[in-house]
Amino acid sequence: MHRRQFFGTAAGLALSGLAAPALAQATTKIRVGYLHTLAVDGQIWTGIDRGSFGKQGLELELRQFNTGLELFQALIGGSLDVLATGAVLSNFPARGQGKVFLINDIEVATAQLWVHKDQGINSFADLKGKRIATTTGTTAHVFLDRALRANAVDPKDVELLNQAMPAAVTSFISGAVPAVALWVPFNITVRDKVPDALKLADASAYYPKAAIIGGWAAANDYYAANRATLAKLIKGWSEANDHVVAHSEEALEALQKAHYSQVPLGDLKEQFKAQKMFTAREWKKLYTDGTVVNWLQQSTDFFMANAGIKDFTPANKYFDPSLYLEAMA
Repeated sequence: MHRRQFFGTAAGLALSGLAAPALAQATTKIRVGYLHTLAVDGQIWTGIDRGSFGKQGLELELRQFNTGLELFQALIGGSLDVLATGAVLSNFPARGQGKVFLINDIEVATAQLWVHKDQGINSFADLKGKRIATTTGTTAHVFLDRALRANAVDPKDVELLNQAMPAAVTSFISGAVPAVALWVPFNITVRDKVPDALKLADASAYYPKAAIIGGWAAANDYYAANRATLAKLIKGWSEANDHVVAHSEEALEALQKAHYSQVPLGDLKEQFKAQKMFTAREWKKLYTDGTVVNWLQQSTDFFMANAGIKDFTPANKYFDPSLYLEAMA
């Protein structure tokens, strides 16, 4: 080897050796709980598949749950760092259990009320004295309470049958109850199994004055000690979110193929239409003008009244928009 070649090769090896540690970015793992429904995990899977979180040096260790109640129990118990969920986002943080730092979307029509016309239910007035199956303490329950009150029916004048959502839907399909308050995609099962069922209302009837929003919360201790990591999570989320908004057809096809193979693409698109997404920039305005806080507070008021809790943390205290605004600056 010529002298020039030797020193060139040696210098190259030395530089590559020095550069290697810098290129091998340390990966931070985050324990994430989530619900496997498009309104909750659409950005998660898109971000993972497209490398949005990986670019931020993050590895999401995912754990699926069936309800937001189970998610918060795991967060409070210490087995999760953060979670993504629906309306329950407005519940436990108001009790001092979790800090809300990121909003996914508005579940503008994901919550729906279906009834049996053949059991004499054609209007809200017909529900008085009747049983309605749902899962209490969830998005469907929040919507049902709002819908009843908006249509001059006191929630005390109906009988709630509290069941896990699959069981609630089964009760409705079998005719055991005349009505069910559910969330998508359970509406597809109802529509297919009970062709004569009537969708009496969905949450879109009360938007934008009221809105059921879902998003992310962190365990209190984790939030206090890992703001930099959560800022990276927000950046990864924002890239994935904006891709779904700008290229929804492409994003939905990818999600269906990789993560929703049991759901026909047409049904997944129907689920997508039932939610309302904004770009990361559009969310900044809703964070700063008080819109998000107002929506969160409406759901919090329901949860706290339903639980008989008078002393609770308001949304403007448990929701901290500053981390998002700083990350998106």
